[in-house]
Amino acid sequence: MSVFSYELNDRRVAIVTIDVPGEKMNTLRDSFADDLLGILKQGKDDNITGMVFISGKSDNFIAGADIKMLDNAQNREDALALSEMCQQAFFTMKKQPYPTVAAIHGAALGGGLEFALACDYRVCTDSDITKLGLPEVQLGLLPGGGGTQRLPKLVGIQKALEWMLTGKQVRAKQAKKAGLVNDSVPHSILLDVAAKFATKGKAKAAQPKLDRISKLLESNPFGRNIIFKKAQDNVMKKTGGHYPAPLNIIKAVRASVELGELKAYKTEAEGFADLVMTDVSKSLRGIFFATTEMKKEYKTDDAQPVKRTAVLGGGLMGAGIAHVSAVKAGALVRIKDVAQQGVSNAMNYSYKILSKRQKRRIMSKTELQLTMNKITGGTDYTAFKHVDMVIEAVFEDLQLKQSMVADIERESREDTIFASNTSSLPISQIAAQAQRPENVIGLHYFSPVEKMPLVEIIPHAGTSEKTIARTVNFARKQGKTPIVVKDKAGFYVNRILAPYVNEAANLLLAGEPIDKIDQALVEFGFPVGPLALLDEVGIDIGSKIAPILEKELGERFKAPDAFERLIDSKRLGRKTGRGFYTYEKKGKKVDESVYELLGITQSPRLNKQEIASRCVAQMLNEAARCLDEGIIASARDGDIGAIFGIGFPPFLGGPFSYMDKRGINKVCSELSTYASDNAVFTPAESLMELAESGGRFYASNKADVTLVEVSSEDTNTTEAAQCEEITEQNSEGKPA
Repeated sequence: MSVFSYELNDRRVAIVTIDVPGEKMNTLRDSFADDLLGILKQGKDDNITGMVFISGKSDNFIAGADIKMLDNAQNREDALALSEMCQQAFFTMKKQPYPTVAAIHGAALGGGLEFALACDYRVCTDSDITKLGLPEVQLGLLPGGGGTQRLPKLVGIQKALEWMLTGKQVRAKQAKKAGLVNDSVPHSILLDVAAKFATKGKAKAAQPKLDRISKLLESNPFGRNIIFKKAQDNVMKKTGGHYPAPLNIIKAVRASVELGELKAYKTEAEGFADLVMTDVSKSLRGIFFATTEMKKEYKTDDAQPVKRTAVLGGGLMGAGIAHVSAVKAGALVRIKDVAQQGVSNAMNYSYKILSKRQKRRIMSKTELQLTMNKITGGTDYTAFKHVDMVIEAVFEDLQLKQSMVADIERESREDTIFASNTSSLPISQIAAQAQRPENVIGLHYFSPVEKMPLVEIIPHAGTSEKTIARTVNFARKQGKTPIVVKDKAGFYVNRILAPYVNEAANLLLAGEPIDKIDQALVEFGFPVGPLALLDEVGIDIGSKIAPILEKELGERFKAPDAFERLIDSKRLGRKTGRGFYTYEKKGKKVDESVYELLGITQSPRLNKQEIASRCVAQMLNEAARCLDEGIIASARDGDIGAIFGIGFPPFLGGPFSYMDKRGINKVCSELSTYASDNAVFTPAESLMELAESGGRFYASNKADVTLVEVSSEDTNTTEAAQCEEITEQNSEGKPA
């Protein structure tokens, strides 16, 4: 059954509706090229004036290619054939004697935008849901349907590189300004305007809208060399060379201006084929499959949506939670703090973020004000009778949190959910004195809340299924990827993070330099090193969590006693200007006085690979224990939690994927070697069993589902995230 339906209007313009049967999203499928060629031939036979392509879906044009096609590619030749088939179909469309017009409403991403680029004209709606982009880099790929060739000719080399290297999605106003679309109009007149373009005849070659300096740079070989060299340097700086896709994108774009058309398109197709077969792309596609699978879970018909929320605590965490609840989830938010100043600070936090969006013209002044009107606050429990969920974000003090449960049960409805943002305290203890324990749950965010994509949802034994489902769905509306974890100290993310950081600290105390330790883990693929991360979290915060983990989980979680000296000397990290590093306007640098304070004589003996191996081994071992104990439901959840929570290198696929690829017997052998000197490295029981049996955490095919290239903003957390988002999030992030 064809995805196209065809009809002629009274001006002999063919209106072609794209509508993949039985699917919410239009995607490029195996049959798409043949169906398109058939429609184009029909238009030629009918001697039409022009052809308009419009979507039959209410909220998307074409959201991308069906990624299942990539997994079905058995070898490089299969992947090459996919790119060449797509290129040829779009070439044929471009060469028709009549003009073609893409009428875009909603997402036009990846192959969907490449389809539109091959049309003579593009008209889009000015709706908020209309977004255009080539985000293939997020999957470790480059645009393989002519995108690297056509986009630079429309918007210029620099802007095309920026968009493709970051996977950026642009809105209608920006698309029109850049020359990506010919017009941006209200949805009600989209088809009429597109039909008028279809009567204008074939479009002339577009000239990018460039300022004087950009035009000067892009118009000559010397200037282009500067552009491509700078782009390559930036890619290497941000990715550490771990991701091949950005460099292949630069190569393909360069080919578009330096080689003949056939050779340039061949460069793109061959780059695409090479990338499809890389382990990096397979890992990133696996992350995409996993996050999409997770969105289908915990959905129930009787889980009423959370529309009104309250946040207890106006600190940074509370402010961030209030922000994503109002801005992303669209909920009405009431902030309560012991002081009015705390409420004001929290509201100002959102205002500053929204003001930046207004200055960048992403939102209007009216939209800013309407959003801010959703957030109110005070020092008492006014309006709490109407809230669906209360999220507490106060100090890690069990008695304080228990008293808040009692307050909310007194001041709110019987079905109001109490969600604790605790980072380490078991939820069962927080709910121990609750009158309605079925409504109590953990909802652990990571800081800064508006940037970090993960939340841990922690039900205790008495939490109801309805409460779990409502909380999961609300977290998704906040733009988060939630994982449901077992109620035990440290939950999952902090539990695997603690031994990793402790090992880094032990290496420091053994004489390894601070910057060497951090650089070793950055070169491994983490966005920041463990000691720099501890500075970001706050050394005092880490010291408060460590005793809880040690008490509940044992000696291997004991933090080095020497860290108390840092706290006593007010070296708490970035927030006090000093920790392992000093922080000034010019940047940060290692604080050499730390060595004397901690009684350390620098005596480097390990290379960077050995340092990284020891720290990561601790994380892998603890992740396996978490799976053994049911802290996480699956290896998939463990991989997503580590990547989105602490920036485990996405190109490695997560701790469990990484162990599978390395070979679990090698992981066990390495741990056993380290354990001969330190028992905390003793391999987890499940690792030993898998090593003996030759087993794996995943079956050979991790996912067998049909998906589009990119769905929504909250899934943009793979390769482009490493290039732009995850690095930024976790360099600022505070997993605790």
